[in-house]
Amino acid sequence: MKKLLPFLIIILLTIPSFSQEDFKDILDASTYYFIRHAEKNISDKDDIDPPLVIDGILRAAKWSLVFDNIKFDAIYSTDFLRTKETAQPTAEKNNIDITLYDPTNIDTNAFLESTKGQTVLIVGHSNTTPMFVNAIIGEEKYEQIEETINGNLYIVTISKSGDINDTLLSID
Repeated sequence: MKKLLPFLIIILLTIPSFSQEDFKDILDASTYYFIRHAEKNISDKDDIDPPLVIDGILRAAKWSLVFDNIKFDAIYSTDFLRTKETAQPTAEKNNIDITLYDPTNIDTNAFLESTKGQTVLIVGHSNTTPMFVNAIIGEEKYEQIEETINGNLYIVTISKSGDINDTLLSID
């Protein structure tokens, strides 16, 4: 209990330093969750639109569990079977339709404006996901994802005042 007391005092002294405007800024933030599609069938090298394999289906279900306590306002996916299959369990859980987007032809500013104040999941590919995150944060920070990695989660939060925070997590 003695070790807990200083921690509680710091918390109690810190909380009043946040103004009502600071809390409103946090509550009105836009939050974007970016993931790459789950494991796809690579047995036919000529198939440009393969479905997920069993491990991919399980990962898609796992993503929906990772996002269990997040209420998404929108879910975006590229128009490929593997990305839509990855997004589907989370879309069903949130009772929302998947919105298709073309990562080669997206107006980042229009996207940000149309999703302002929302919580959004975006499912893309090994090259398009980091590219989209970089466009959102306004810097070339993230590189293309290796083909063997399907568990990267990029979280970008933009406060109402325009402050941007980004994080990369590995979920396996």
